[in-house]
Amino acid sequence: MINGLAAFYPNVDLKSLSEDIDQSTARLISIVRTMAAFAYKKSIGEPVVYPRHDLSYCANFLNMMFDSPVKPYQIHPDAVRILNMLFILHADHEQNCSTTTVRTIGSAQVNLYATISAGISALSGPLHGGANQEVVEMLRHIREIGDVKKYIDQVKDKKNTRRLMGFGHRVYKTFDPRAKIIKKECHDFLEKMHVSDPLLDTALEVEDAALHDEYFISRHLYPNVDFYSGIVYRALGIPENMFTVMFALARLPGWIAHWKEMIGADTKIVRPRQIYIGKRLGEK
Repeated sequence: MINGLAAFYPNVDLKSLSEDIDQSTARLISIVRTMAAFAYKKSIGEPVVYPRHDLSYCANFLNMMFDSPVKPYQIHPDAVRILNMLFILHADHEQNCSTTTVRTIGSAQVNLYATISAGISALSGPLHGGANQEVVEMLRHIREIGDVKKYIDQVKDKKNTRRLMGFGHRVYKTFDPRAKIIKKECHDFLEKMHVSDPLLDTALEVEDAALHDEYFISRHLYPNVDFYSGIVYRALGIPENMFTVMFALARLPGWIAHWKEMIGADTKIVRPRQIYIGKRLGEK
């Protein structure tokens, strides 16, 4: 759908005027949010809800997702606030997989829509954008077996394939600063909305067990932003198969900023070097 936008808004690339690019990028940030809500409505067989000009970005998204003729949606200010906070915490930072994809493709002077589409494709991989969904699945599995310690022991067993999802980060070798914020906000939000989620209780047990286990301490494995975000999205009513979509909405402004930088007239096309480690000429 994003690639198709090029037919409606052509020439959104280096050849366009800067004012046109700014207008197009602002439009895209809005359109992708509307696309996501429309897709959800289509998937559950409900009529689409059009955006309202009197609502903020996050309030508009929640209304388009959950308003229906059968049950009108009451926009709660706390829901709007925490969704805005989640988007900020999930904002693009550092050279992750999807950002690197966007920068590489943008350096070839590719138009805005094809570049962002490529970033979303990179994010769709389970090792990148599916982390918080895997956390929820892990917590659900732990509740089913009813034994946090047993699961932790399986994770520590080198012969076992179990992983502790939502812990550790390639960059943050101490506690993920975003996780500290979202942990507190998650508790406060569930309490204000009167939501009781047994998975949160399990998450707290897992966190406490890991933070007091030398195996995880020595490896600097602390909760990251994905550990609690899935629980908050559940409380908002976002289905688990849309968690990666939410990630894309949060990352979109950052991707666009990288694209704008890479299509600059003085930017060279990305060309990573490669080292041949095969046999030399004449070697058997």
